[in-house]
Amino acid sequence: MTASVNPATQGLAEFHEISNPFNLPMNKLNRPSAELIEKLSAIVGEPYGLRDPQAQAPYLTEWRDKYFGKTALVLRPGSAGEISEILKLANEARVGIVPQGGNTGLVGGQIPFESGDEIVLSTQRLNKVREVNAAGGYMVVEAGVTLAEAQLAAEDAGALFPLSLGSQGSCRIGGNLASNAGGVQVLSYGNARDLTLGIEVVLADGRIWDGLRALKKDNTGYDLKDLFVGSEGTLGVIAAAVLKLYPVPAETTTAFAALGDLEAVLRLFEESRAVAGQGLTAFEFMAGWCLDTVAAHMPGNRKPLEGNAGWYVLLEISSGVADGSAQRIMERVLGDALERGMAKDAVIAASLNQANQLWKLREDLSEAQKYAGGSIKHDISVPVAKIPEFVRRGADVVEGVVPGARPFIFGHFGDGNVHYNVAQPEGSDKAAYLSKWEEMSDAVHALVADMGGSISAEHGIGRMKREALTRFRSKTELDMMRAIKAALDPNGILNPGKLI
Repeated sequence: MTASVNPATQGLAEFHEISNPFNLPMNKLNRPSAELIEKLSAIVGEPYGLRDPQAQAPYLTEWRDKYFGKTALVLRPGSAGEISEILKLANEARVGIVPQGGNTGLVGGQIPFESGDEIVLSTQRLNKVREVNAAGGYMVVEAGVTLAEAQLAAEDAGALFPLSLGSQGSCRIGGNLASNAGGVQVLSYGNARDLTLGIEVVLADGRIWDGLRALKKDNTGYDLKDLFVGSEGTLGVIAAAVLKLYPVPAETTTAFAALGDLEAVLRLFEESRAVAGQGLTAFEFMAGWCLDTVAAHMPGNRKPLEGNAGWYVLLEISSGVADGSAQRIMERVLGDALERGMAKDAVIAASLNQANQLWKLREDLSEAQKYAGGSIKHDISVPVAKIPEFVRRGADVVEGVVPGARPFIFGHFGDGNVHYNVAQPEGSDKAAYLSKWEEMSDAVHALVADMGGSISAEHGIGRMKREALTRFRSKTELDMMRAIKAALDPNGILNPGKLI
């Protein structure tokens, strides 16, 4: 065995032998015994302890087919109490547990390793909306509630839960919090951490922490919930959460604009924010050829503007008062941009249906990438003012690794989150190109680090970026992470080999 082995393709036991930079006790994990499997299955009941490979299949690979895992058992507990019993037994037996929500993660954090030594714990059956309190500005939901269901529960109560992702029909609240999900509304409302008031967590040894507090101010010691939000299931299993609710905007105006370069996009963002303030609820951007790809290949889409442009922006301005102010502000922003030559063309949605059509262009970008061939994906962030520089320098970096590779660029411009996905050169071999994944990612991440950015803006670390984390975070930061992991999960049973 050599240090060049790729851990993503190895069994968990082998992985622990070649790479355990924090000296955690993960190498002491055991394969689940037949007796343990029987005991764990009895906790959830036979229908919810899946042993048949065909029944397990949906839990063992992610939608991009990059990771394929194995397991002896998929558990589907129906309560925090059942999770507690599961973790207590697993911790005593020192058997790894992989928490999984909607299985929509993009970095492999929810997939077990290929050895089959771990047990998958799905939170899908924890699917109750326990309380919606619009007047109090919060709702209490279990981890298995889908994001779309949480949004609908808030809407039915006359409130808004603003977290919004392309996968919201299948991703689940527990996974959203575990990965600190972002999405298209971060500009105004923040990411999942900002939207969380309290959580209920099951610790590695089976203890349950009831932190379901609907408090906006609580300075009684460390903010423990923030340890678990964004921890990717490595510190505890989130069972339920108290989420913030907001008033539903009285009116929202959506527009689409064409611009020649990213400097113009940056100026439009700065001026939109100056005029609209907190009313600027979305500012998404995409490269011109990304829009062309969506319009050409994704059903129900067409380009909303004539001609071609280097870059496009999707803007949304909202208002708490139904007095036409959102429309007037949008007209002012875009009118000024067109008059000064900052924008080449623009359209304002005249109806909800038109607004949905504009949003569909943005939401279909991820799936449309497959039509450009193999894609090496990066979810990064840099300071907003540096996005144009990053894209310019990134083009040279990409060309240096694979000549002719094509950056497929889109994302949440307003919070600096760029989905920098590099498509293969036209006419090249897909497998040969994807073999350059690590080299390409190392080069892109080095540029991100040089510009003071982050190698993971909203997707997490998981399996894919675990080694990169050790290169782009300081020893002090990594030591603190190690200490936290050792304190809360001393046997290393929770999502072993992920994140740290």
